[in-house]
Amino acid sequence: MVFTMKHMTRKNNARAEAGPPIGTNRDTLMSTAPLRFVGISSYSEDFQSILNRAVSIASVPVKQLQNQQANLLTKKQLLASLNTDMKSLADSIAAVGTVGGSKALTATSSNANRVTVTLNGATLPAGYTITDITSVAKAASENTATGLANTNAAAVDTDDNLLELVLGSQTYSIDLTTDGNHLNGLAAAINALGIGVQASVLNTGSGATPYYLSLTATVTGQTTLALRTTVGNEASNILTATNQGANAVFKLNDLQITRTDNVITDVISGVTFTIVDKTAIGEAVSLTLSSNRGTLSAALQNMVSAYNKVKTSVEAQIGENAGLLSGDYIIRQAQSLLRQVSGYRGSGTVASLAELGVRLSKTGEMSFDSAAFFALSTNTFNASFSFLGSPTTGFGGVSQSLYQMTDPVTGLIKTQQNNYDTADARLSRTIEELAGRITNMQQSLSSKLQQADVLLSSLQSQQRNLDASLQSLQLLTFGKKES
Repeated sequence: MVFTMKHMTRKNNARAEAGPPIGTNRDTLMSTAPLRFVGISSYSEDFQSILNRAVSIASVPVKQLQNQQANLLTKKQLLASLNTDMKSLADSIAAVGTVGGSKALTATSSNANRVTVTLNGATLPAGYTITDITSVAKAASENTATGLANTNAAAVDTDDNLLELVLGSQTYSIDLTTDGNHLNGLAAAINALGIGVQASVLNTGSGATPYYLSLTATVTGQTTLALRTTVGNEASNILTATNQGANAVFKLNDLQITRTDNVITDVISGVTFTIVDKTAIGEAVSLTLSSNRGTLSAALQNMVSAYNKVKTSVEAQIGENAGLLSGDYIIRQAQSLLRQVSGYRGSGTVASLAELGVRLSKTGEMSFDSAAFFALSTNTFNASFSFLGSPTTGFGGVSQSLYQMTDPVTGLIKTQQNNYDTADARLSRTIEELAGRITNMQQSLSSKLQQADVLLSSLQSQQRNLDASLQSLQLLTFGKKES
């Protein structure tokens, strides 16, 4: 048997170039990959194969646990997707309840450039007329009448550093001794009062005195805004008096209305409207509250689409080709909720979704017959509001059961995801323990194989020496080497 260094180098290079064994899980490669066996005998490659085989067999349980982890991750992802679909269905049912609670009312303005309107709880159709918008509410905003040469040296008050700020019927004392008798100090002192006036310094950039103090009220409405250098002396006011704020002034159904804000919430019960601009002489803006079938139609159509999406997600986990959630109690609960939605029964004139044009096929698919819906009589349409209820009552109240399942903190789906996380953590600990055992095993086996390799190398060396001696003896005896 002839063994050369060239032969050993070729084998070791082949082992060095080889990658991880096929099928090795990359996530645990560092902990369970076989050690690289470097020997000196011609059987080193065989020893490497023995080591690889031993690690491969020992890694089977690890790979099985890793597969379980992969399945848990997939289950979590499936639950997250189902949770999103269920939440959308819950939202759509609650929206249907909202339409029912408001009796499908919509609020419109005949001229949104003058007045905008939104519902704020109204449930009865009505109409209103706004005329004579002579003023739009705005905040008071004034500047100092004269400028100063700089912001931190020129004196604002040449008397006693004491000024008086007037806002509405209230007066506030300002002492510039601390903040400084200059524009920056005055602005800081006013802002520190926290009374609903913002002060800032303006730079006009022109002339010898370009710096001015600007005061702006933080709320709209007509008021008094003044800054006096002498307490109690109106003549000492150093502010302009060109914008003392304004109220919103208009007529609603010929009733004179004045408000300090343009957003009006306390004139028409359940309605919020906003004064945007003045009206021309003789101009009228109509605000109309009316039941709109299109609003309910859109809400029902959204609910049908959301229902079918959940149905598809649930059915993917049932039957012969079921996904990993097959048999999970979450799927059974989702099926129960879908039946609760599709089979909901009321007690009034309208008692089911079918009476509103919502159909259910033999396969459980929902559809919305808009033609049948818009053909409903006015009485039936109005009666549907009792069936629909609100987001917490009637059909709309079904949404609460779905929210209990999809709650991001206490919902059933979140609870199950937490259980999967716990199982995943347990598997990770077990995998780590097994990986440690595999490492110890292969180190021990490698050490034993190394000893065997050294012994074989020694025997191979003796064999080479013996072969050389026999060749020499052959030459001496017969005068030639053995062919």
